[in-house]
Amino acid sequence: MQKIVVVGAGQAGASLVAKLRSLGFDGEVTLIGAEPVLPYQRPPLSKAYLLGDMALERLYLRPESFYADNNITLRLGAEVTSIDRAAKTVQLAEGAIDYDALVLTTGSAPRHLPAAIGGALEGVHVVRGLADVDAMGPEFGDGKSVLIVGGGYIGLEAAAVAAKKGLKVTLVEMADRILQRVAAPETSDYFRALHQSHGVEILESVGLTRLTGDTRVSGAELSDGTTLEVDFVIVGVGITPGTDLAEAAGLEIDNGIKTDALGRTSDPAIWAAGDCASFPYRDGRLRLESVPNAIDQAECVAENLLGAEKTYVPQPWFWSDQYDVKLQIAGLNTGYDRIITRAGDKDGAMSFWYYQGDTLLAVDAANDPRAYMVGKRLIDGGKSPAPDLLADPATDLKSLLRA
Repeated sequence: MQKIVVVGAGQAGASLVAKLRSLGFDGEVTLIGAEPVLPYQRPPLSKAYLLGDMALERLYLRPESFYADNNITLRLGAEVTSIDRAAKTVQLAEGAIDYDALVLTTGSAPRHLPAAIGGALEGVHVVRGLADVDAMGPEFGDGKSVLIVGGGYIGLEAAAVAAKKGLKVTLVEMADRILQRVAAPETSDYFRALHQSHGVEILESVGLTRLTGDTRVSGAELSDGTTLEVDFVIVGVGITPGTDLAEAAGLEIDNGIKTDALGRTSDPAIWAAGDCASFPYRDGRLRLESVPNAIDQAECVAENLLGAEKTYVPQPWFWSDQYDVKLQIAGLNTGYDRIITRAGDKDGAMSFWYYQGDTLLAVDAANDPRAYMVGKRLIDGGKSPAPDLLADPATDLKSLLRA
């Protein structure tokens, strides 16, 4: 194998090409990205970068010199329009590039509000890429009113930034509670109280009927009949995996680009990793939207491209920063039927432990790094302390690792 082409220059793509070189691969490596900037971190976009606490250069995963020094060809601001699987080429506007192995790290795209309800009006923003955040940055003037649509982590992080910058913030969530899809009611309660303490108005079980305005958004009508005057809107209603290119090429799709346990798609010369890829997990399939997964899965695929035959086994962990609270999550809470709540050592520190029967599945740790680290080690090691023991405030968490 002499030519490896990677389509998608986000966290997964950048991690994969770096791993190939660190493993000693000396063939041609090309990394193609649609955005005209070096591969960069996404999590700080909606937090430190939007707040003005992080310069653009600090977003970059690696300096430009890294790619030159490692003989990695960067094709930035370049969109792949199609894949010819028979010819083993990818088509760009300026011509075709041939490959021996192709890796799709095409990430995901934010869901937009339909144009029919005002989603195309000026002043309606999503949070995904650098261009999105650069476009909304000038909107954050002190005293302005912003409507956040969606009570997931992206919406809550945007609400925290807006509140810290002195804006009047209203957040609407059509589900019964914020974070309903991803967290227990106890975690939702914790973050609802946190945001309300910073002046954010949270409206749950309330949907957006439509946005109003001529060319630019100026108001919103909600499902409970409320009308709001707004200066701008941030939409955080989820993402969809970047499967268009793969689907057009006839690859199998199953909640993302379908791969085997090694990361290979239905075409043995094409692989996938990151947000766009779904892989075998336990008795089903899983697609993870997280930086750690993008890195780990991409590095595993890099090893397998060179013949390692290594099964990808995820060790899921996530995080979210809101105000002065760092939420750290270990494990996957799917199927939980019991929550154990523990107060941490310092004010405001809490952890929420997810059990299915007597099996520990996951932990949400808010400003409680000890709980997070212990929980992660327990989950990674397949250990499940007795729920009653964990619920006892006298139990030393670290002692659970020795049990």
